[in-house]
Amino acid sequence: MNNFNLLISTSRFNETNATAELWFTLLISGDKYPIISTLKFPGLIIALSNYNPKEAILKFKEILFKDSDYFQYILKIVPIDYVCEPNVKTISLLIQNHYREYINKNETFRISLKRRKHENIDRNRLITMVAKKIDNKVDLENPDKIVRIEILGNLCGISFLKQDDILNYHKLKQMDS
Repeated sequence: MNNFNLLISTSRFNETNATAELWFTLLISGDKYPIISTLKFPGLIIALSNYNPKEAILKFKEILFKDSDYFQYILKIVPIDYVCEPNVKTISLLIQNHYREYINKNETFRISLKRRKHENIDRNRLITMVAKKIDNKVDLENPDKIVRIEILGNLCGISFLKQDDILNYHKLKQMDS
């Protein structure tokens, strides 16, 4: 699968269970045709939902608000706004062309890069190139928005996030306690 809008983490060897859990959750949330696929990376699956990825996170949080023990296998879900090839120029151009849709002029940002099995991309070069394309101020400690770049072998997912746009099941459970 070359397109996805959700990146899901689970514990190693629970990918099949997390896939079933996500599929069922998307169905009961009203997404009739989710596409879910495992990756070659242990503990990661991707999904293409008919929902806007951030709307899907809100729907999952509503379910967890009603039943905090709902997820048994899913640990984290990251919404993905764009998918492209893992190429520094492509990533940089995509972010340059779209960041204003997500980051207002007065907001601060931080870049978060997760690389999995892609040594061809130099971390510092990519972050420097992307940061130069964004006119806003950088705040590494408490940014208004996070530009998250997920490199997954021959795929790259890019997200423009607020702190609470990522569903981290363990953090939500701790807050519930």
